[in-house]
Amino acid sequence: VKGGAFSGETEYLRFVVGDGSVIKGLQEGVMTMKEGGIRQILVPNSMGYPENDKRHEKVGPKPSTFSGTRALDFVIENNGIIDKTLLFNVELIRVDRPGQRGYLKIT
Repeated sequence: VKGGAFSGETEYLRFVVGDGSVIKGLQEGVMTMKEGGIRQILVPNSMGYPENDKRHEKVGPKPSTFSGTRALDFVIENNGIIDKTLLFNVELIRVDRPGQRGYLKIT
């Protein structure tokens, strides 16, 4: 994940589809992507960060900088002031399946 509040990222976001480690809207957005695909994913508030996760520790992506965290907090916590729709620009670099390359095994 690169750009915006995540501009300091040097590592790509890796996650297992269905494990609940990323927000629902982002997970659903990548489900139909193919390797090398690029997509803008609009995530409505209802499919974004949960209200009971104020520190963004339960699901990601999590901003890596203080300013990125403050910007995300501002968007999420301002009730009725601004639109809470999130925008992610995503490039799907690689899909690892069980038994292939860098597959993340869930234990």
